[in-house]
Amino acid sequence: MLSTPLNERDFLGEFEFSASRSSGPGGQNVNKVSTKIELRFNVQKSALLNDAEKQVIIKRLSNKINLEGELIIVSQSERSQLKNKERAIERFYLILTKALKPEKKRMKTAPTQASKEKRLEEKRIQSMIKESRKKL
Repeated sequence: MLSTPLNERDFLGEFEFSASRSSGPGGQNVNKVSTKIELRFNVQKSALLNDAEKQVIIKRLSNKINLEGELIIVSQSERSQLKNKERAIERFYLILTKALKPEKKRMKTAPTQASKEKRLEEKRIQSMIKESRKKL
């Protein structure tokens, strides 16, 4: 599905960053400096993703994409804006790689004889427990 690996594509030109005050660590620094970073990436308008990749990303990350079609990643765990920016970019690549990874097809398996016997034995025990509750 992937033509070139995601980490080799340069998405930096398609990112929009905004900074605001963070609620994370930093003491008095939190009240003065905008360290929280919000990374916005418009999936539909991306020139580095092909149509198939865009459809997969939109489908799998629908809960992280807003109505304008932007994937939003927030980072506020570090004390500096630069580190939060790096962490947001890192998470972006991780999230996209995970979303574009093809799903493994589930192999159907039949229950084993031992598992069938175990289930029936548990049912017998439960039945006896309920039977013993009845009044004579």
